[in-house]
Amino acid sequence: MFNTKISKIAAGLALTAALGMASAANAASYTIDPGHSFVEFRTKHLGYSWLTGRFSKISGTLNYDPAAGAAAQKVVVNIDTSSLDTNHADRDKHLRSKDFFNTDSNAVATFESTGYDGDANGGTLKGKLTLLGVTKDIEFPISKIGEGKDPWGGYRAGFEGKYVLTRKDFGMDFNLGPKAEQVEVSLMIEAIKDK
Repeated sequence: MFNTKISKIAAGLALTAALGMASAANAASYTIDPGHSFVEFRTKHLGYSWLTGRFSKISGTLNYDPAAGAAAQKVVVNIDTSSLDTNHADRDKHLRSKDFFNTDSNAVATFESTGYDGDANGGTLKGKLTLLGVTKDIEFPISKIGEGKDPWGGYRAGFEGKYVLTRKDFGMDFNLGPKAEQVEVSLMIEAIKDK
């Protein structure tokens, strides 16, 4: 009888685990809408003002199902670093050079999530950021902006997050003065549910 109870408990645990994995596998798949998603950055200029810019070309995927729990949430973002734009052609050329993003050799930066701690409205996203060939484990807060049907028969979800990047952590050590060692990165994602 004791063995029967253990077997029933084990079977129950296995079923629970299987249902959890099924929920994760059934999380809705989304494709990031590059026309309505943005990666913006800013850093101090000499400590007197802000230098701001953006990357115009991003892509990626999102697995999102608020009913499936944190384990089901997954995001992959690819950033074309050569698409940076700070509204100044000479500065952009310098930023694409070996002093900064070295876009001839490292044209893509990627973020791939490895975990999420939160609920359907927001929490902390963990993952691996690869920039200039260097991969670091990072985490940052995110929040849901909204979700729902769009006018074209699709379904969309939007999120935003902010991360403070230290340039030297990724080998970007061109001296801009101590006020510009850190860069504030804002990520705004709108994704369309795959049909």
